[in-house]
Amino acid sequence: MKSHTIKSVVIVGVLFCLSINVKGAGFERTKDVIYGRKHGVALTMDVITPNKPNNRGVIFAVSGGWFSSHENIDKVIDRGTFLELLKRGYTVFAVVHGSQPKFTVPEIREDMHRAVRFIRHHAGRYKIDPDSIGMFGGSAGGHLTLLQGTDGQDGDPSAKDPIERESSGVQAIVSYFPPTDFLNYGEEGQHFDKLVRQVMFGKNPFLAALDFREFDKGKQLIVKIEDQAEVNRMLKDVSPITHVNKGDAPALLIHGDADLLVPIQQSRLILKKFKQAGVEAKLITMPGKNHGWKAEPDEIRQFGDWFDKHLLGEK
Repeated sequence: MKSHTIKSVVIVGVLFCLSINVKGAGFERTKDVIYGRKHGVALTMDVITPNKPNNRGVIFAVSGGWFSSHENIDKVIDRGTFLELLKRGYTVFAVVHGSQPKFTVPEIREDMHRAVRFIRHHAGRYKIDPDSIGMFGGSAGGHLTLLQGTDGQDGDPSAKDPIERESSGVQAIVSYFPPTDFLNYGEEGQHFDKLVRQVMFGKNPFLAALDFREFDKGKQLIVKIEDQAEVNRMLKDVSPITHVNKGDAPALLIHGDADLLVPIQQSRLILKKFKQAGVEAKLITMPGKNHGWKAEPDEIRQFGDWFDKHLLGEK
């Protein structure tokens, strides 16, 4: 599931750790900032700083179908919503996570926690307010954004790594056409996999992200979790709707009412849950739009206004 497109991907890549500064029209981009390490490799992000920063930061979840790459940043950096943030003075952190099929959503989720903690810990370096951080993404990136907004974690005060002592919560989110409930997908009681296969001609190129695994000490192997009750518990845990509570970040949802891959029912479900919990939330319905479109001027304005309202305190 890729923001503004649907396509399957083949993953062949290497992460390079050297930070490179690139100046663009109205901004400076620092590539490949290391925010963490796992399994001996670096986790990286790009930091895009506007010429006239407003002391606030917004995270972009670089994720389509839970696949993430720096090439995906290149494709959106000069587009409407991204440029709108830079124009308004936001420093944007484009976070690349470990991708499926190698990594599953629970593992990807940990990458996002680490990224938020890193950014918050280094808020002084980036000249942003650590207590006013936003986040946005589309499709799988929208799903990860909602997870961060509903289930950000407290820091561990006893952690040796000072970054791990920071909270991974965010203060405002915008989520485009996100999956929100994998066990009630399209209709009550329907599994995510069933609908995706209907849309994708019998295939599900995203299933590896939800192919949960565990380490078997006896076999000394990582094995697939076969117990369906445990699988359903984990699907529920990675569904943002499960974690909605009163203290969540204000959420703006943007969804096409003709979306076949992620039905608008997913945004409507979590919007209802937000309202019940007393969380400020809004759904912008895009008539006739499927899973992705060219951002429209009024949509871009509302996108930027949401962050201004909740990160800058503007009405």
